[in-house]
Amino acid sequence: MPNDPDDESGRGSGDSGSGSGGPGGETPGSPGGFPLGDPQQMAQMLRQFADMMAAQPAPGAQQASPGGVNWDMAKNIARHTVSQKGDASVSPVDSAKVEEALRLADLWLDGATPLPSGVQTAQAWSRSEWVERTMAAWTRLCDPLTSRIVESMGANMPEEMQSVAGPLMGMVRQMGGMLVGQQAGQAIGELAGEVVGSTDIGLPLAGEGRAALIPAGVEGFGEGLGVPEEEVRLYLAAREAAVHRLYAHVPWLRSHVLGLIEEYAAGMSFDMSALEERLGGIDLSDPEALQEALSGGEGLLQPQDTPQQKASLARLETAIALIEGWVSVVVDDAVRGRLPQSASLAEAIRRRRATGGPAEHTFATLVGLELRPRRQREAARLWTALTEARGAEGRDAVWEHPDLMPSGEDLDDPDAFVSGRASGGDLDLDISRLTGELDPGAEGERGDGGDSRGDGEGSRGDGDTGTDGGGDGDGRA
Repeated sequence: MPNDPDDESGRGSGDSGSGSGGPGGETPGSPGGFPLGDPQQMAQMLRQFADMMAAQPAPGAQQASPGGVNWDMAKNIARHTVSQKGDASVSPVDSAKVEEALRLADLWLDGATPLPSGVQTAQAWSRSEWVERTMAAWTRLCDPLTSRIVESMGANMPEEMQSVAGPLMGMVRQMGGMLVGQQAGQAIGELAGEVVGSTDIGLPLAGEGRAALIPAGVEGFGEGLGVPEEEVRLYLAAREAAVHRLYAHVPWLRSHVLGLIEEYAAGMSFDMSALEERLGGIDLSDPEALQEALSGGEGLLQPQDTPQQKASLARLETAIALIEGWVSVVVDDAVRGRLPQSASLAEAIRRRRATGGPAEHTFATLVGLELRPRRQREAARLWTALTEARGAEGRDAVWEHPDLMPSGEDLDDPDAFVSGRASGGDLDLDISRLTGELDPGAEGERGDGGDSRGDGEGSRGDGDTGTDGGGDGDGRA
């Protein structure tokens, strides 16, 4: 304290300087005499670190994910990131416009696909509400990837360091989970500033049936397009409702996409030397360097390409492209003749999904994965060809089972896929051929030796479908 008789700082009772290195107690070369640079930057860095420490779970609490990432902290940081840029509440007028657009667009889709409506609730959200209501989905979506990052922080340490660290390895992983959680929260908060609804990445982030648009995001999307705002809102509402239809009536799709992400995460490998070089070069007296390290910058770890990872990524990108391509074909059919500028809006969506915004790049760097339909145009051509060859019902029948879905090779040659299916391929498979032998009512086909197996001299020669090979040739199963 200034009046402490043991004070050796050189300050008197009226001296508020921080030292004696310059006039007024200021340290030469430091703003305002602050020894560690800009005090505002230092204060911001300390607040971030305090948030990280305060977010640590109490004894017995289960706030962190099984992979060690504290997603409660990530959500708080995401909300803070959104509020820093301003986030006005949704007015009743905007809420009514969004709800009306979602309901109307959902009705239009009835004529474009046989899949029934999947919208249970229609809402308008602020950006903070988007963070709050989609965080559970981000946790499940990103946890396989971020957990691999946290695991690699400890597992890839040199053996001699691991032996010395011993019990401290748990602390290393805990600190890694804090850093990744802080990084994830900031990336999701930045992403909230660019999204327009709950299905921007081709996955209903708020759960199936909860359709929503962000009025501020809709307005930002329409800037510079020269399209009336109402038309923009209706087009985006149609896309939102189409994604919900697909996931509501294709029960295997969500688990399929999440499984591909988990498969991709399992094949991730990291270059720890880059992390060591980055952390080793930080000047602890530089608040900007510390803040950049805490915020993640270009990602704590950069994944290396491996054959397993490349194969998983190819399958995941194909699945996302098929979803995006189907949505674009169905929506374009639904709004044709209703929205004069639908072609311009469709092209704007394609460019947006193909290139991504700054926040999407930040998030992709964080998890080492870009959820982007790189082959959307090829997928759209395939769905269009299927519609022309088989109609909307035949097209949507492909979603009945994952084994019927087109592969990456099929996107290279959509005509071959369509002609193969339409000429008696898997879509025309007669299920009775597989179940006829188990149907007790099909006596005409399994009669006393008068079926396709003749007198019992079937493909196995004894007419018996049992497993012991002791058939009697009378055609009995």
